Amino acid sequence: MSTEHQTETPMVEIRNVHKRFGDLEVLKGINLTVNRGKIISVIGPSGSGKSTLLRSVNQLEVIDQGKILLDGVQVNRPDKKGLAFERHINHIRQNMGMVFQHFNLFPHLSTIDNVTLAPRKLKGMDKNVARELGMELLDRVGLAEKAEVFPNWLSGGQKQRVAIARALAMQPKVMLFDEATSALDPELVDEVNRVMRGLAEEHMTMLIVTHEMGFARDVSDWAMFMDGGVVVEEGTPDKLFSDPDQERTRNFLSKHLGDHH
Repeated sequence: MSTEHQTETPMVEIRNVHKRFGDLEVLKGINLTVNRGKIISVIGPSGSGKSTLLRSVNQLEVIDQGKILLDGVQVNRPDKKGLAFERHINHIRQNMGMVFQHFNLFPHLSTIDNVTLAPRKLKGMDKNVARELGMELLDRVGLAEKAEVFPNWLSGGQKQRVAIARALAMQPKVMLFDEATSALDPELVDEVNRVMRGLAEEHMTMLIVTHEMGFARDVSDWAMFMDGGVVVEEGTPDKLFSDPDQERTRNFLSKHLGDHH
């Protein structure tokens, strides 16, 4: 993966990343390079460290060792406190859109206001410009007609699509998806996956933690199987899903591939 585009700065670089929670080491020296416009899926059982890895990329978790870079800029700097660091992290996070399992929409704001709040507050975007951008993004996720509706009136799938539009409103360099469909009823999963497929077609750089094996196989350029805080195996989706080298990968996939077509 990292051999192509030697001249180009990778969009995300994860180098020898370790993370502990007390005595438990949840990330044991993870390395990953995400090139621009590429889509990387991270799969693995619960507790394998996938979500912790993703949360570490935008410093929601502070790593104990290693380096994380966004577009060549180190995310996890040694100065973990103070105004300068806070500014640095805020700037980094503005360039990373993150979509969680739970949508975290503001219930007292309409759909359009949920989408436009961050660009207005954090980027100082003009209200009308922000609204135009917000409407464009809601249209893109198929929810333009729900602009004035409050989140309580939306289905889970619609809320998650609003959450994706909200993340895109900051015009990020990379999108991080942490099990974006796992809290949804099965019939709503496809509508969210469709939006993510659309982003893939537009060559948005994406790092996706997912349990949707069929989806990961279809959209990814590269797939990584984690278990017990290590990368057990990685490769192209064709290879990883059809002909994995490791017994652990084979066991995991034989349990999960049947369920998610």
